[in-house]
Amino acid sequence: MLDLNADLAEGFGPWPLTDDDALLEIVTSANVACGFHAGDAVTMRRVCARAVERGVRIGAQVSYRDLAGFGRRFLDVDPGTLTAEILYQIGALRAFGPVEYVKPHGALYNAVVHHEAQARAVVEAARDAGDLPVMGLPGGKLLEFAADAGLTTIAEAFADRGYTPEGTLVPRSEPGALLPDTDAVVERAVRLARDGVVVAVDGTEVPVRADSLCLHGDTPEAVGNARAVRAALR
Repeated sequence: MLDLNADLAEGFGPWPLTDDDALLEIVTSANVACGFHAGDAVTMRRVCARAVERGVRIGAQVSYRDLAGFGRRFLDVDPGTLTAEILYQIGALRAFGPVEYVKPHGALYNAVVHHEAQARAVVEAARDAGDLPVMGLPGGKLLEFAADAGLTTIAEAFADRGYTPEGTLVPRSEPGALLPDTDAVVERAVRLARDGVVVAVDGTEVPVRADSLCLHGDTPEAVGNARAVRAALR
């Protein structure tokens, strides 16, 4: 069975961003923001409690310290500092629920596909936090180093994001970064589950291994997309 995950708890204070309750009825894994790119203590606690009630596993969605940029700006952070700040985020989330894996967010997610020092920093944090599994893009340095360290790896694919012919994600600042509608998202998910293939922005068919499929929660059509994908996969 293909795990379905979504990024949750990404509001801040009175400003919600994701429909956490609706998505928790659909997904099987919740990537919970830990306060560095979004999220706050009250939101984290509420989402973790409801995830536990629904049997949804909780992952720490860790980020650069970048609330103003929503974690979508690359920061050239010292690896030792990055490891400590990721451990800090995991520890904060553990106060509210059982953390079962680690997933980087935004610019950090994209950086650790190729950035060896930052990828090793994330792996070190996952090991120091109790050998937590690591979720990331297949073929990248993060999952390579995690496997070398003896950690469980979770290869992730994206139902609603554009892919390059190299199997990486199209940057959000470029055309084709997001799929245009629900039909396209559903077609992507079914093809991925059935054939292990995604179609890149140039039409190339790219083989993709996936243990978990991400359904982004920060778009207006997110819940409808997620419901349609789950129904189609079933």
